[in-house]
Amino acid sequence: MSSCGFLNMATIGDFDPLNATIPATKVEITVSFCVLYTQGIGSKEWREFGRTEVIDNTLNPDFVRKFILDYFFEERQNLKFDLYDVDSKSTNLSKHDFLGQIFCTLGEVVGSLGGRMEKSLGGIPGKKCGTIIVKAEELSNCRESVMMQFCGNKLDKKDFFGKSDPFLVFYRSNEDGTFTICHKTEVVKNNLNPVWQAFKMPVRALCNGDYDRTIKVEVYDWDRDGGHDFIGEFSTSYRELSRGQSQFNVYEVINPKKKGKKKKYLNSGTVTLLSFLADIEVTFLDYIKGGNPNGQQMPPTSLHYMNPYQLNAYAMALKAVGEIIQDYDSDKMFPALGFGAKLPPDGRISHEFALNGNPQNPYCNGIDGVMEAYYQSLKSVTLYGPTNFSPVINHVARYAASIKDGSQYFILLIITDGVISDMAQTKESIVNAACLPMSIIIVGVGPAEFDAMIELDGDEVRISSRGRNAERDIVQFVPFRDYIDRTGNHILSMARLAKDVLAEIPDQFLSYMKTRGIKPSPTPPPYTPPGHPLQTQI
Repeated sequence: MSSCGFLNMATIGDFDPLNATIPATKVEITVSFCVLYTQGIGSKEWREFGRTEVIDNTLNPDFVRKFILDYFFEERQNLKFDLYDVDSKSTNLSKHDFLGQIFCTLGEVVGSLGGRMEKSLGGIPGKKCGTIIVKAEELSNCRESVMMQFCGNKLDKKDFFGKSDPFLVFYRSNEDGTFTICHKTEVVKNNLNPVWQAFKMPVRALCNGDYDRTIKVEVYDWDRDGGHDFIGEFSTSYRELSRGQSQFNVYEVINPKKKGKKKKYLNSGTVTLLSFLADIEVTFLDYIKGGNPNGQQMPPTSLHYMNPYQLNAYAMALKAVGEIIQDYDSDKMFPALGFGAKLPPDGRISHEFALNGNPQNPYCNGIDGVMEAYYQSLKSVTLYGPTNFSPVINHVARYAASIKDGSQYFILLIITDGVISDMAQTKESIVNAACLPMSIIIVGVGPAEFDAMIELDGDEVRISSRGRNAERDIVQFVPFRDYIDRTGNHILSMARLAKDVLAEIPDQFLSYMKTRGIKPSPTPPPYTPPGHPLQTQI
């Protein structure tokens, strides 16, 4: 993973193929005089990630060293902070006085208002250990993008029967002196004075966030057989390019072999920067920091049509997804609904009933509360078809339709065995909901074929109803059986499921906000806390 121009102070153990994905972003964690531990996905083992520097003789240290972590919305990233009073120069922690600790997730920190979380320290029975403040800040140069356009002038003629067909290849330089390709322009046919189309790319891809790092550009003449002829090359940097169109950004294209052979060789033409426009990409965290999750409610609404033999799969799917989403909800109160059952006392069939038995207030306290309501409902209701999805989709859509200013975003979690009795109505409901601030996650449990769920997912063919296509893709379907660990490691199964099922949520969220021109709320002003016996302020 690139460090976006900031130095990583530690790495996390061995390579983990499950983590080898592009992170949603990078965040910078600031803590005080402590040791940070992380856990690998599906592992309970704590591994030391890094330590702050030591500040002498103060109960309110303000530390400079930061921890650079990759942030994945779709993963539960557990963190542990241990604080010590440093008594010697030993690196052995047992040689120092333990002051307290906290456990949290990176999602909790990011999901806190302004990316600032304050927690009481624990770990020493019967003793008040003070508080710790943890802040998360997105590394800004991770999300800069740049749009550039170039033209060529008097490039060397390479083709026998015609002019050259030139294109550009951009390389960023690596720390070890090697180069990595990062962009190719299109080919402009039969033209020694080409104007290439403008292109946009992330700054981190161009120079790894280092504005002075060398960027090498090679110019080639395209050949049909793939043996493209080298015309020449030039070097620049992001800082030079950022000057925009000027005499500084007209580059001589040099062919080293020609230069070595011909005394009168000047160049093989020139390449000129026509335009340069830098931009900051609005990211998921901008909305989170501005207070979105605190009004967001993101309700993992649990829909269950199940038999007793599938209990574990339902519970695991609910817990895996719900425990991550709840970090982004301020009050942790979730409405949990069931469908496809006969309800007591009169046995009426319902496709939209409160799992906790209270239709006036279907909210449950946290995912544990949803789990408890789920278990209790199994004892009181009789599972019964038909299985209709549309009523509960419409239920959540009614909430979403009433709040379209971007202050809240709803996530509907459906756990199902794949049976659906109202396919046409469900498609209509999804098409209608696609223009609302909501996403739908469907987890299929059990051995059934899930053809209908795959159709609702719309990844291959965008879902439509009565000639109308869904405005955007809001449904993500996964079959739970694809994530079950063969060794019986349920923690790993749940982590794999959550990773895939939640990966699309930030992009779905951003697509709604951007198409409606909704900007992130401003980050709240810095909070000045009252004095504490032990205060870790950044």
